[in-house]
Amino acid sequence: MVISMVLNDKVFKAYDIRGLYPEEVNEELAYAVGKAFAKHLSCKKVVVGHDMRESSKSLFDSLSKGLTEMGTSVTNIGLCTTPMLNFSVAHYKYDGGIMISASHNPGKYNAFKMIAPPALQMGKGSGMEEIKELAMGGEFTPCSDKGTIEEKDVLQDYLEHLKKFCDNINDIKIVADYGNGVGAISAKPLLDALPVTATHLYDEPDGTFPNHEANPHDISNFKDLQEKVKAEGADVGLFFDGDADRCAIVDEKGEIVFPDIVLGAITEHRLDKYDDKRVYYDLRFTKAMKEVVEAKGGKAIMMKVGNPFYKEKLIKDGGAFGGELSGHLMFSENYNIDDGIFAAVMLLDVMGRTGKTMSELAAPMRKYFQTEEINTKVKDADTVMDEAREMFKDGESIELDGVYIRFEDWWFNLRKSNTEPLVRLRIEADTEELLAEKRKILTEMIQKHAA
Repeated sequence: MVISMVLNDKVFKAYDIRGLYPEEVNEELAYAVGKAFAKHLSCKKVVVGHDMRESSKSLFDSLSKGLTEMGTSVTNIGLCTTPMLNFSVAHYKYDGGIMISASHNPGKYNAFKMIAPPALQMGKGSGMEEIKELAMGGEFTPCSDKGTIEEKDVLQDYLEHLKKFCDNINDIKIVADYGNGVGAISAKPLLDALPVTATHLYDEPDGTFPNHEANPHDISNFKDLQEKVKAEGADVGLFFDGDADRCAIVDEKGEIVFPDIVLGAITEHRLDKYDDKRVYYDLRFTKAMKEVVEAKGGKAIMMKVGNPFYKEKLIKDGGAFGGELSGHLMFSENYNIDDGIFAAVMLLDVMGRTGKTMSELAAPMRKYFQTEEINTKVKDADTVMDEAREMFKDGESIELDGVYIRFEDWWFNLRKSNTEPLVRLRIEADTEELLAEKRKILTEMIQKHAA
């Protein structure tokens, strides 16, 4: 069979298939992706779930049609979080899985996240090119023995798994903001079952995002959570992104605690529990992360940006846990998947066992001074990268992801965007004064090349 519609190959991204609905991601694409996924993995039984977006159910129907026509049976777990989908692949040992969700993107977007066993996220270099070639080619051998579709409720098994790690969680006052994403499906019943006081904001899944986007990249989305934490006198605030594979943290003062600080606090109080103390961390993390891992007898392994890489290392090489600055945190005892509520459980466990406030837990990790990630549109990203490398050639260059140059008292990382004519800059220094000085030098250089 040849698919007649011309499909948009721009939707095949580094870590998923993503775009605007219906101009880019649509039912025709879903049908082709279903066939391509089945053929590439030669899978007999896969699990499929979807988020609350208005387009998700229709895309599920077409995706499932493509899968079943290739002889692959589909287990439909319905409305769910991405971690529930990943858990299902790993826990029940399916041949693969596909989550229909555009995560933190606005409601007009949708996407397919493809999972190979045991819980590997397929992306560039790990199956995406092959899926793209098959889907765009559109030529598939018909299968006489079609697959079936069955429904399965995985929530209770997933919650029972989470509860195994909750023994130390008690007497904590929590505010959780779901941003009308799907996080409340799993996090709300878990929190309500624990001996904590939980207040839930925007817990009704709604693909139009009527209150604010479930996007932790835009700190303006934290406003309601920050205000509620302070008004309630809560100990911690939890901010779930749209598909709940990330959970951002607000401390008892209403201040955002960034993921590198969160993972560092967990490391300080949990790494002793692991036999394999390897920790994989984003090269944009504070250098305090490496220090705390090594102080606990662990091995800190710096990684390039891209959360699928951390999961793959944990699954194939072993280790305790890993984390990316965007908020994807993954733990070995949770099948090495990035899971917002599981990461929150790990943090709440530390709070329960130590009796410390969130700000107290974060304080040892806040030794240095960082910029946010500064994004600038430029005419030629390669020229900017080359100039930065030449300007600071007397530093130690780490060839891992973009330009990373380290000095004794500061470092910077400059990377190109995968999808836009942007460069992304992050700097850390031992003092505020040094940070301001280096920020001025680098941003002025980059601005010379601004588009």
